[in-house]
Parts: sequence; C-alpha cells; structure tokens
Amino acid sequence: MQRRQTLIALAAALAAPHALRAQGWPDKPVKWVLSQPPGSGPDNVARLLSDRLSKAWGQAIVIENKPGGQNVIGAQAAARSPADGSTFYFATTAALVTNPLLFKSLPYDPAKDFVPVAFVARSPFAVLVSAESPVKSFDDLVARSKAAPGRLTLGNEGPRTFSGMIARLLNARSQAGANLVPYANVGVGTQDLMGGHVDAMVADLASTAALAKQGRLRVLATTAARRVAGWENVPSLAEKLPGFDMVGWFALVAPAGTPQVAIDRCNRDLGALLAEREVADRIAAIGPLADGSMSVAQVGQFLHAEAARWATITKEIGILPE
Repeated sequence: MQRRQTLIALAAALAAPHALRAQGWPDKPVKWVLSQPPGSGPDNVARLLSDRLSKAWGQAIVIENKPGGQNVIGAQAAARSPADGSTFYFATTAALVTNPLLFKSLPYDPAKDFVPVAFVARSPFAVLVSAESPVKSFDDLVARSKAAPGRLTLGNEGPRTFSGMIARLLNARSQAGANLVPYANVGVGTQDLMGGHVDAMVADLASTAALAKQGRLRVLATTAARRVAGWENVPSLAEKLPGFDMVGWFALVAPAGTPQVAIDRCNRDLGALLAEREVADRIAAIGPLADGSMSVAQVGQFLHAEAARWATITKEIGILPE
C-alpha cells in the first residue's frame, strides 16, 4: 500500500511541471507550418494573424513554409512535430480532406495525426478571363464552349488539385465541354491567361484578386454558394448551377496529443481576432473571408462533414486515388 502511494506521489510530481507549463501557455515561441510558399494567399493571411497574436501572447510566432508535393511535405512535417503546444499546422482543404481521396498512400493521416484547433477563413475560387477577352459572362463562356466542344480552353492547376477538380465539376454540371489545360501554378496560368494563350481559368480569389482589381482580369463567377462579400456584382456559380458550392478554406490544427489548454486558448484568441472588423477587412482584401466563429468541437465536425462531401464529389468527377 505504501509503495503504491509512493508511486502515485512520484507520478504526480513528474506531471506537475508539465501541467504548470501548460497553464502558462505559450511560454516559448510558437511555430506555424504552412504548405505554401511565402507571398501566397495562405501565407499572407497566416502572417497577418500571427503578427497580431504574437503581440497578444508575448511570444513570437514563427512561420515555417514547406511548400511542394501537393501539401504533403508541410503536412508531414507538422504531423511529426512535438505535440507540446509549440507547433501548429495552418492547413488547407487539400491537406486535410482531398489528399486522402487522391493518394493511395500518404505519409500522414489527417484524422489520426492532427486534432482540430480553429477555423480561419473560407477561400472562394473564381472563373476568370483576361480583361481583353470577348467573353463577358459565365453564360457566354458556356455557350461558346458548347458551340465548339473541346476548343475553348480552361486553365487550372491540374486534375488532382482543388482548382482542377472545380474545373472538372464545372465542366460536368454545365456540360460545357471545355478543354482543361493544367498549369504548374496559378502564377504561370494567369500570365498565360492575360497573354491570350488560354481562354479562361479557375483559380482562387486570394491569388488573383489583385489582378482583377487592377483591371487585368475579369471575374465571371465565384464558386461559393452565395455571392462573395466585396464581389457582390459577380454572380456565384450556384445561381447558374444550383447546389454548386466549392470553396477552399484554412483551418488551424495541431499534432495529436497537443495539450488542450493550448488548443482552447488558440481557438479563443484566434476567434476574437478574426471577429475584429479591421482584421476581417484586411483578410478580405487578400481574398479569403474570415470566419473564427467555430468552437474546437465544431471545427472537428466540419472537417468530418467535408471529408464525406468530397468523397461524393470525387466519385462524381471520376477521380480515383493513385
């Protein structure tokens, strides 16, 4: 009996420092891993938020960019990081939901390796043409494509990317018959679009908003279920194709086993920050729409629902894991 009490006391003593550290979280710099390069839409949003949070926490938030491999490199690095509250993963739809549907084997498991922390923003995509294009509307784009099947070209980032899957779904539901042209990235695609080498393109607003506002690109439609704030004069694809709702999103997750106190405080503080009008407006200027209203449990429910929804979509457009 005495030996058992001694062991219990020893265990409590060993656990106490960890508990005290957790209560004082963060007590050291925090790292946010991103799968995108510096200057990208997600990177710009993450840096805006991390700068504000680091001042509130009194600790630096270091952005670690690990682009490449369709988010796999960054996701794997974050999943293998210590689960001590020092590392978070600023994740996208692809990393947490669509990759498991596209790859037969991944070096990480979104459901097992990460725990939900906070929802950050929704990132609508858009159908765009050059400002010099004779195509003036989405209806016009579909009509021209149907008139000459396979001739009108629709750029995207490849069949197994978010923009590529949106392009395939758009083609299927509108019966447009456009010729889908893959690009290595949005930057190369938009340059070709402005140069007249491709007729239209599906790309995220975060990457193309500046060019559209400069009058170099024309936004024909957004991919959200409703018109996007700041782009109210642009119809949503759901107005033309009922039920069409294809937006990317950003969510903060952490390695499984991360102390709950770190998760809860991050959710609370990030949610309060995203509710500030100035912050929301600055994020909207980048492209995404801020939304920090979800609790930790609601983020988990959302990720589960998105996984089920995307499983149905990938079947509809005929994409199988490779």
